Amino acid sequence: MIRTLAFLAATAMTGNALAATSGFVERSLAVHGKTYRYQVFVPASLEGHPAVVLFLHGSGERGSDNRKQLTQGLPHWLDDHPDFPAVVVVPQVPDGQEWTDRDNADMAMAALDHAIEDFHGDRHRLYLTGLSMGGYGSWQLAVDHPGIFAAAAIICGGVTSLSDERSLYVHGVPDGADAFDWTAKKIGKLPVWIFHGGADDVVPTEQSRRMHAALEKRHAVVKYTEYPGVGHGSWDKAYAEPDLWRWMFGHRR
Repeated sequence: MIRTLAFLAATAMTGNALAATSGFVERSLAVHGKTYRYQVFVPASLEGHPAVVLFLHGSGERGSDNRKQLTQGLPHWLDDHPDFPAVVVVPQVPDGQEWTDRDNADMAMAALDHAIEDFHGDRHRLYLTGLSMGGYGSWQLAVDHPGIFAAAAIICGGVTSLSDERSLYVHGVPDGADAFDWTAKKIGKLPVWIFHGGADDVVPTEQSRRMHAALEKRHAVVKYTEYPGVGHGSWDKAYAEPDLWRWMFGHRR
């Protein structure tokens, strides 16, 4: 359970979230002695125990301004969909770091936990999504926290390393193991919808194809959408898919 993150001693630095207006609101927390700022999208009509979505941004949105992570993917899509029926948590990775780094993975989960508490989120309806570097991070969180999320949408992400100079890969794979089969086994019964551009020259499309095949081999609940001729920026098409959120929110833990 997310409660196991209590050892982080993550402390909220803001006032009562329930007093916030709709749209994006800024939050901050301390994890492992470091302070991180993040954003939370609050639905226009917040009531009851809402679903909560954790969004992980890509490499180009890294920083410490707590703004760049809103410019691509789901947060950008939300600008035109203020009636989106869920709380969305949008943390930010510092420059030069990865979502698969342990501190940042812990920070993302701590931000999610704080948002659940602040907005009385439904722990049976927690959802995970990310793009590019955030797609890698999504696979990592799914591996590290099986049973937490009800469903995931992973866009142009991957599992194995693209460069010896980066720690961007799913960590924990035993020596000699097939990383895709191991990841599929670790995430268990998590329903996943995978998206990728067929002409992606940044994260090879083969990364998603192999994860899809590994999940199908285990008879998992998995969907795969590949956009022919589309390069790395496949997230605009993915988040605009008319059935995406109906499919996501159709799953409960």
